[in-house]
Parts: sequence; structure tokens; C-alpha cells
Amino acid sequence: MAQDNHTMVTQFLLLGLTSEPKLQTPLFIIFLLIYLITLMGNLGLMALIKTTPQLHTPMYFFLGNLSLVDLCYSSVFSPKLLIGFLVEKKTISYSACFAQHFFFLLFVTTEVFLLAVMAYDRYVAICNPLLYATSMPRRVCIHLVAGSYLGGLLNSLIQTCCLLPLPFCGPNVINHYFCDTNPLLKLTCSDEHLNEILLVTFNGTISMSVLSIIIISYVYILASILRIRSTEGKHKAFSTCASHLLTVTLFYVPSGLSHMQPASKYSLEMEKVTAVFYTLIVPMLNPLIYSLRNKEVKEALRKATANHLCMSCLVTKPPPIQ
Repeated sequence: MAQDNHTMVTQFLLLGLTSEPKLQTPLFIIFLLIYLITLMGNLGLMALIKTTPQLHTPMYFFLGNLSLVDLCYSSVFSPKLLIGFLVEKKTISYSACFAQHFFFLLFVTTEVFLLAVMAYDRYVAICNPLLYATSMPRRVCIHLVAGSYLGGLLNSLIQTCCLLPLPFCGPNVINHYFCDTNPLLKLTCSDEHLNEILLVTFNGTISMSVLSIIIISYVYILASILRIRSTEGKHKAFSTCASHLLTVTLFYVPSGLSHMQPASKYSLEMEKVTAVFYTLIVPMLNPLIYSLRNKEVKEALRKATANHLCMSCLVTKPPPIQ
């Protein structure tokens, strides 16, 4: 009987952020601007890193991959969210819902691992600067990034495969703007306790492991900075870490609140608020954070802008009169 009910569910109804009709158009405009800034910011940062030889270092290699992940997982739900503001019935098919769930977990878990890799990179650069080139060659950087994607893929596969066999007997209304794990668990007609334990175990283990790596790295970094005698040297060392620390804080706090608690223990309305922050706001802010607080990125951006203006002037300049 459960299996029959399971096969009857062919689509889900997403409630979205709000059902207030007067807010649909203003929210559409706001989130469209957020998504466009996210696209331009992350694509621009990746292009700048790719085309600037001075930025071909491990730190910017990791930053380029972070921008790629931000771009991808923001794109997992932004188009569907924007369409939802324009239509009355916000439906999503069963297969599309689980595809969205899979790619969301893939990219968000990959970002978690990348943040740990970036913390380790800063640790090596500040605590062992003489060994940095030999400790972080291109091959090691590629392996660290590949490991981050592999970890995201495994976590996504495990959690999605645990959800797929569950019977959904109705209602099929998801109190969210995308297919997240906890709202889906609310709809299953089987015992969700085992899946809640699995959810908390996987997300808790990954989050705590990554957080431990970041904290330990920054403990050593702080100790190394305190041993630097010059104020200018301390400021320079700390400024290389400030952007990463801000990114970790902005990402980790809301995402941790969302995915480290059992589905039965928190409000889905609060989940939507925190989800907006780490799925839409943080991907928009990351390129701005690394651009505005990083002298090398600002200098590369200044040179790229100057070169573009020079090329534009050469193209538009009229030919000399014979």
C-alpha cells in the first residue's frame, strides 16, 4: 500500500517564501538583482583569476573553484524561485525535486570542504612560508579540490539515495522554496526517525570535521601572527585571512542552523530565512568580499579595466585624415 501511495506522487507543490500576492513582484525584482549580481560577480572573478598571471597561485586557484561552486548552487534554485514569484501554482515534478536536492547537497557540501582547504592553504602560507611553494604545488591543489568535489558527491548520493525509497503518501506540499532534506522528510508517511539520525550524523560529522580543521588552522595562524614583530607584517598576515574568515562565518552560521538539527525540532519558517542567506546572499557577497578586501584582486581588476578602456579607445578612435 505504501508503495502504491509512493508511486501516486508525481509532483510537489512549493509554497515558496511567501504567499502574500503584493510581495511577489517586489521579491521577484530583489532576487533577480541578487542572482544577476551573483552571476556577474562570480563569472567576473573567475575570468579575472584565469586571465591574470599574478593570480595563478594556490589561494586564487581555490578561490576560483569557490566562485564556481557558488555560481552552481545558487543556480540550482534561483531560476525556480524567480519563476515561482510569477506563477500562482509553484509545482515541481518528483524527478526534478530530487535532482534539485542532489545538486544542492553536492555543491553545498563541496563548498564546506573548499572552505577547509582554503583555511589549510592560509595555514601553510603564514606558518610555513618558506615551504609554501613545495607544500602546495599544482598537483596537490588539484587533488585537494578534486577531494572536495568527491566528498560533496558522496554525501549527496548517500542522502539522496536514502530519501528516494521513502513513500510519500501526501500531502505533497513542501513548505519551502526548494527541495531540501528536512521539508521532504516532513512529507514521508514512513518512520522518519532513522533518516533524521542519518541526516544529523552525516551533516554533523562533516560540519564538525571541517570546523575543527578551520579552527585548528587559525589557532596556528594566530600564534604565528603574534610572533611577527612588525605591525605592518601582522596587518599583512591578518588581511590575507580576513576575507576567508568572513566567508566562513557568513556561510557556516546559517547553514549550520539549517542542517544540523532534526526535522522535528525546528521551524521551517526559520529554515527558509536562513536558507535564503546561505543559498542566495552568500554567493552574491563572496566575490565582493574577496574583491574589496584583497589588494591583489583590486590591482588586477584595475589593470583589466584600464586595458579594456584603452582597447575601447583604440577601437572608437577615428582614423587620421589623409
